[in-house]
Amino acid sequence: MLETLSKGFRKARQRFQGIAEIDEMTVDGALRDIRLALLEADVDLKITKAFLARVKQKAVGEIISTTAEAKGKKVRISPTDAFVKICHDELAAMMGPVDSSIALAPKGTPTGVMMVGLNGVGKTTTTAKLARFFEKQGYKPLMVAADVYRPAAIEQLQVLGAKLSIPVFARPGDNQVVKICMDAMNEARHLRRDLVLFDTAGRQTVDEALMQELFDIKKTVKPKNIFLVADAMIGQDAVTTAGQFHQRLQLSGVVLTKLDGDARGGAALSIKEATGAPIKYLGMGEALDKLEEFRPEGLASRILGMGDVVGLVKDFEEVVDKDKAERDAKRMLKGQFNLMDFLEQIRAIKKMGSLGDLLEKLPFFPDGMPEGMQVDDKEIVKIEAMIQSMTPLERAEVSLFDKQPKRLERVAKGSGRSVKELKDLLERFQGVRDMMGAIGQQAGLLGRIPGMKQLAMARKLKDAMGGGGGLPGMPNLPGMPAGFAEEMLQAAVADQPGAPGTRKLRSASHKAKVKSKRKMEKKSRKKGRK
Repeated sequence: MLETLSKGFRKARQRFQGIAEIDEMTVDGALRDIRLALLEADVDLKITKAFLARVKQKAVGEIISTTAEAKGKKVRISPTDAFVKICHDELAAMMGPVDSSIALAPKGTPTGVMMVGLNGVGKTTTTAKLARFFEKQGYKPLMVAADVYRPAAIEQLQVLGAKLSIPVFARPGDNQVVKICMDAMNEARHLRRDLVLFDTAGRQTVDEALMQELFDIKKTVKPKNIFLVADAMIGQDAVTTAGQFHQRLQLSGVVLTKLDGDARGGAALSIKEATGAPIKYLGMGEALDKLEEFRPEGLASRILGMGDVVGLVKDFEEVVDKDKAERDAKRMLKGQFNLMDFLEQIRAIKKMGSLGDLLEKLPFFPDGMPEGMQVDDKEIVKIEAMIQSMTPLERAEVSLFDKQPKRLERVAKGSGRSVKELKDLLERFQGVRDMMGAIGQQAGLLGRIPGMKQLAMARKLKDAMGGGGGLPGMPNLPGMPAGFAEEMLQAAVADQPGAPGTRKLRSASHKAKVKSKRKMEKKSRKKGRK
């Protein structure tokens, strides 16, 4: 996601490496890289020029503080850090501010949310996602099938409603759209539903007939919110469409879909600046739980290759049972870690969505995901299949595979994998378990694990922002990302020959073996000298 933008900003950052102060020549070179990236990502030329002018003014036209306070001490900030902060702040300001709220109708009247947009942008699915999102916040939604023209649109919404156990108001065969919407509001009052989401019709392009129909619905049912659903993959066209809808309907906000695909990012950066309507939510996948509140700071961090640990915290909170995780943590830190726990971690990762999207949010790579790196979600499925092919006793006692090697052949055959793949999995698992046991004995080791410091900072930041809830899964899901995520990384990332920036990631178990081998060699040399 957003690879074009990230590549351009990464190239701009590299221009500041090795220099002592920010100078105009270096800034101009960096801005040229950013300009090319923004235009390639289909950001509007006028918006691009305004953004670059603001960055240049702050980088060259103002005095930049090269020191900051940290624990009562002054710390020098590098030119790279200073430039990145300016870019981050300007990106967040261009896409923000944060506003995922909805306007509520007077008490006793259902709140209307009108979903508008062209055909093929995912409007019906997004309507169902929003209904689920608001239901989790305590609302009682009713979905309305107001698209009477697209074949199977009504049936699709009814199927989604059945999956979510959310009622759908529909009249198949009736094409009086305005009356359907009016009657839906009355039905919501009767059912004591306080939120009504209208899935309206779309077209391949904006036309007068569509706009008039939408205007009539707005005039009649008076929805408090009108959300445009826009496809992030069509770039600047999404911004043009948003402008046309906003001119006629006065949009309350925008929902960007398909940001998990090959989105170039132009729509995310341009749409707020061009229309004034805030981006409210992001659609990150086909599943009905793949909708998240838009956080401009988080998206800006990901564009700049810095990850999004605060967003990662929210993802973990969605899939992790905090109380159970705390109980599991105590067992695992004592070395009582079996393959059932390992399997639960795999399932937790799968619930969080794409592994590539997860890795983008982790602060593993200082300059973002290395170019050429490929992440294969199928590797998680393979690991899950191998563990599921084991008996409950084998999952609890992995030592059985050493004592009775025939078990390896049976499990490998049952999962459709090779014996070597199964041995590799068991080796990785034992490495993570040994490491977690060592952490339990030496608590000081925790701070040395890659990613832990950043995630601890994320917890503090989240608490400071009023989020509360701690950080379930870190280290309550031991080994993630300290051990388990690294193992998943190693399994899922395919090194591309000659790809710049790629490197072989070593597992925790491999590192432990190397360290142990070095100690043994050292002892042997000492013994030989004696």
